[in-house]
Amino acid sequence: MNTAELPFGLNGKLALITGGGSGIGLASARCFVEAGARVVLTGRREEVLQQAVAELGPMASYIVNDVTNRAGLPALVQEIEQTLGAIDILVNNAGINMKKPALDVTDEDFDRILSTNLHAVFSLTRECARGMIARKSGSILMISSMAAYYGIDRVVAYGASKTALEGMIKILASEFSPHNVRINAIAPGFIETPMFLKAMGDDPDRLRRAMSRTPMARLGAPRDIGLAAVFLCSEAAAYITGVSLPVDGGNSIGF
Repeated sequence: MNTAELPFGLNGKLALITGGGSGIGLASARCFVEAGARVVLTGRREEVLQQAVAELGPMASYIVNDVTNRAGLPALVQEIEQTLGAIDILVNNAGINMKKPALDVTDEDFDRILSTNLHAVFSLTRECARGMIARKSGSILMISSMAAYYGIDRVVAYGASKTALEGMIKILASEFSPHNVRINAIAPGFIETPMFLKAMGDDPDRLRRAMSRTPMARLGAPRDIGLAAVFLCSEAAAYITGVSLPVDGGNSIGF
């Protein structure tokens, strides 16, 4: 049997992945295509998106979009559904981080992080959910963080955005799940992406501490997140909703 036809597959599904041109977003797109899904990638950098689609092949397409332009999100969803078909899966991957002592974080800094990581996520989720609820089918996946699980210094805005996201999935799951629209999250641990390496590059002590409390004693790969995303968005997870899955090498239970 073709693996895309198994319960763990996504054969015939259309997935919208924000921030899909690199890192975890691109790895998730690659796993989705392998599982039989068509993917639409969005992001702000067209060259990056073009390279990603060229790598992924004919099952992938892209639309240049900035999720923080919330007024334009209904039109984005409408364009996709009119040209490519109904959106079966939404992966809210786009996000930004900022490492700065809390006393140095300005109101503008805080608002900028929440605008991308929380406000835009809700707006796009709401617009995609309209069609999913009408069709009585859909899966929405949030990308959370270890910063929502425990206190990490110097990421107050980022941690606040991800903590709020964790609460939001529970509330939306309670509203949407009766319509067969599931909402879950993945909380990546320390994953070897450009964003992570940049954050850790000037802070070797932070990396040492991260590894010291990770039982598997290594960084994760973006593909680890992508494969977990395939599972949560597949029929194999049909009775799972409102959960946040740590994919972290045991970091969240390490000491």
